[in-house]
Amino acid sequence: MARQLSIGPHVVTPPVVLAPMAGITNAPFRTLCREFSGGKGLFVSEMITTRALVERNEKTMQLIRFDASERPRSIQLYGVDPVTVGKAVRMIADEDLADHIDLNFGCPVPKVTRKGGGSALPYKRNLLREILREAVTGAGALPVTMKMRKGIDDDHLTYLDAGRIAAEEGVTAIALHGRTAAQHYSGTADWSAIARLRDAVPERVPVLGNGDIWCAEDAVRMMRDTGCDGVVVGRGCLGRPWLFGDLVAVFEGRAEEVARPTLREVADVMVRHARLLGEWLGDEARGVIDFRKHVAWYTKGFSVGSRLRGRLAVAASLAELRELLDGLDLDQPWPAGAEGPRGRTHGRNRVVLPDGWLADPYAPATVGADAELDTSGG
Repeated sequence: MARQLSIGPHVVTPPVVLAPMAGITNAPFRTLCREFSGGKGLFVSEMITTRALVERNEKTMQLIRFDASERPRSIQLYGVDPVTVGKAVRMIADEDLADHIDLNFGCPVPKVTRKGGGSALPYKRNLLREILREAVTGAGALPVTMKMRKGIDDDHLTYLDAGRIAAEEGVTAIALHGRTAAQHYSGTADWSAIARLRDAVPERVPVLGNGDIWCAEDAVRMMRDTGCDGVVVGRGCLGRPWLFGDLVAVFEGRAEEVARPTLREVADVMVRHARLLGEWLGDEARGVIDFRKHVAWYTKGFSVGSRLRGRLAVAASLAELRELLDGLDLDQPWPAGAEGPRGRTHGRNRVVLPDGWLADPYAPATVGADAELDTSGG
């Protein structure tokens, strides 16, 4: 099932994209994913807030640094003000900071939606259009894509209108997470919405599906069932950067090469991941501390034990991490319990919104700068 995806001038084969995740898809993690894929696919940076970029925040400027081997360089921006989004995009284009820009309209976190940002913003159709127009105009020759959710809740779906607006404003591709903001990451992603979006926008605009891709076969099934042009993989690769190698193998007709690593092989990847983080941060201890959140994802399904898993999650050096891992039964084969959902699964019944936000989807709307938070989601 060899397929390719065109994002402007960039050909992505197979049509697989790493979803931006704050605190996760930094340069070290992207490096691991690219290594396993043999450099195939598209790997997007952590979400960057436009205001922080325009203000040249020190942490933000570090987050947009790409390894020399990363091509194309992809940045995801989160913005709520058309003027600021335009400035950020022009800065990226003028200073050659990236080759592709993705816009996030999917964050479901209450502290963002209560200000009108994230997955709440597409409900205000005119504001969405203004932001997209500024982004596409400011980007010049750089392709601009967007990622969104179905809507606020089942009574306030926005994805079809948002997709049409995006196509009209010159967005190069559209990714849809098949959940509403109210669902967060609970329940099952609605792949039928991805199919409806594919039918609603012109064929020239690729539609990418996102949600509940836990293994390479899920990606193939999503494309077959929905007719989408590619997939965006988020939580499915947490603790499993080799999933991108699996995706390449399956799309290229080599399903027998899907990885089933032993715990020893997983442990080696864990140490390499922590080492890369330390090199990137310029401090081994900081790298190991940053790595701690990945421990449960990497060890899911293996017989590790709560005590040792807890000790791994507080390791303070590479030597300690390696020593603790070496104390495990590293000959354990890949367990059936390692498959399936990982990451956040909680849901919420009500989305917190600004007063009167739902009164008129076409009424003028502005969103305050305090809606620009370094929060992942999509």
